[in-house]
Amino acid sequence: MNNDNDLERAIALSLQGHNESVLDEGEALFQDQLRQALEASKANNLEPAHAPPLTSTFLSERAQLEKERRERQKRHRKAQGLPDSDDEGRVASDEEDIEQPKAKRQRLSSSYDDQASARTGTATSSYELNSNEGPFFWAGEWRPTATQGVDPRMDGRATFRLTEVLGNKSEISFAILSSFALDLPWIYSFFDPSVPVIMVAQPDANGQAGVKNALPNWIKTTPFLKGGFGCMHMKIFYKTGRLRVVVSTANLIPYDWRDIENAVWLQDLSLLSKHTTFDKQDKESFPYIIKRVLDRVNVTPALSLMLKQGHPNLPIKSTEDVCTRWDWSKVKVHLVPSISGKHEGWPNVILNGHVRLMKVVRSMGLRTGSGLNEKRLQLEYQGSSIGAYTTQWINEFYHSAKGDSAGDWLDKPKSRREKLPYPVDLKVLFPTLATVRGSQYRERGGGNLFFKRSYWQGAKFPRELFYDSRSKAGNTLMHTKMIVSTLSPKSTRGSKQKVINVDTDSEDNDSDVEIINTNGGWAYLGSHNFTPSAWGTLSGSAFNPVMNIRNYELGIVFPLRDEAEVTKSACFERPPRKYSAGDSPWIAEESIVFKQDSSS
Repeated sequence: MNNDNDLERAIALSLQGHNESVLDEGEALFQDQLRQALEASKANNLEPAHAPPLTSTFLSERAQLEKERRERQKRHRKAQGLPDSDDEGRVASDEEDIEQPKAKRQRLSSSYDDQASARTGTATSSYELNSNEGPFFWAGEWRPTATQGVDPRMDGRATFRLTEVLGNKSEISFAILSSFALDLPWIYSFFDPSVPVIMVAQPDANGQAGVKNALPNWIKTTPFLKGGFGCMHMKIFYKTGRLRVVVSTANLIPYDWRDIENAVWLQDLSLLSKHTTFDKQDKESFPYIIKRVLDRVNVTPALSLMLKQGHPNLPIKSTEDVCTRWDWSKVKVHLVPSISGKHEGWPNVILNGHVRLMKVVRSMGLRTGSGLNEKRLQLEYQGSSIGAYTTQWINEFYHSAKGDSAGDWLDKPKSRREKLPYPVDLKVLFPTLATVRGSQYRERGGGNLFFKRSYWQGAKFPRELFYDSRSKAGNTLMHTKMIVSTLSPKSTRGSKQKVINVDTDSEDNDSDVEIINTNGGWAYLGSHNFTPSAWGTLSGSAFNPVMNIRNYELGIVFPLRDEAEVTKSACFERPPRKYSAGDSPWIAEESIVFKQDSSS
């Protein structure tokens, strides 16, 4: 997700440069949505500026719009010297493959089998093929998205396309979607018109929650979101009873699924023969967190409205059903949400943002510890938006990434926290100007990567932490938000470390846990950019902490066994190259491409 002002810049850049470039499909309807969104200070608008009536006439009008859009797209891409949709070696457009997903994909070592522990995360690949529905991913798997111009990838890694994420659309019975930026008519075309869909989107300028009809059988719901942004995740229900949960770094716009690299984690869940009992106390469980996110992004009233409007056979009648109707036992990754708002007190703070990350690191047995057993933590953070950093916030985040108590952090005097040096074992990956100019679409391809010159030139900005971002796929830019971390011993003495009971943030129930003595680590994948808006900021005291979060975000965390698995899991080239004296970060608003478009 983006920093405070990135929303307006994202939309403005879309309007400036996308009509003549790969960033835009050339569709007037989509441009009208963006203009209206800019005026309302929100990320998107589900309804076109001239919304068609919710009748069958919409479908014929949409077909004509789609035909015109494709013709404009072809002309625009040809004028820019970009590959046409019929060029050799292209990534076939998702629209052409909606009905027949791939029947077979190569195996990939990035998921977890039934015997894998949550701590070590033994990597395997486990999915089954079905001629009618395509592959199943019962053990969960993450892959980069297929990107036009670099398919197949240089690293040979398997990819996901949107059609593969959704599966055979004739088998979908219901879906819940969420996205920061949205081309509603485009994503609508991927579903059978009869399928009910709840679309979580941005609210109006007043930031208030709301629910209303958007398209035939589609309901738009918006959470309360004063100045924040949405998260990207899906829940897809199939006629066989299967549930697919998806966490992605991509928005629901064509560009994110075709021209820039993103990443997707998904897992299939089987329907239980008998409902389980909902446990309100198990707030650490994956399904409970899913329910909590759904509740906070205003899905419950949308469900009620959909049930009243002629869809009595939905697979869920409440968000609680998500927890009780499916088998979650094979999910081995950990879910890390950021819920927009103010969270006060330990029970609430520990469920959100970077403090939730701290809790997950501890639960995997991967905290760095202290004293003779202390381990060195090296973080590499790849993202698409850079924030206004302070040494206090970066050390606050790094403290949580180490698995250290948030109470210990707040116990330190604020004057001391404000003067800490930046951690030397943190690498922030963002493409240089030269890297963007050398990518396959050059400067025109970097319109949704955000950085301010004023940040970079700040007297105390940590320029020494910046490294170039290069995809292992080839000559493409990345919109992926990913952390890979490496733990290495500082001392060979001892293998046990005392851990605070983080549920109460006290040492009343101390326990010993084994600290892994290998150069393993953990990885994060999701919508969080490396910004305070996404991960939150801590204040208050160790007795009564407060976490303030601006955005809605969602991501997964999973353990890595060794350095080789860290390198294999990274979406970027390792080791990344540090910025040299002559390097400048890519600043989209300074690009002559967008300046020319703006003045034309």
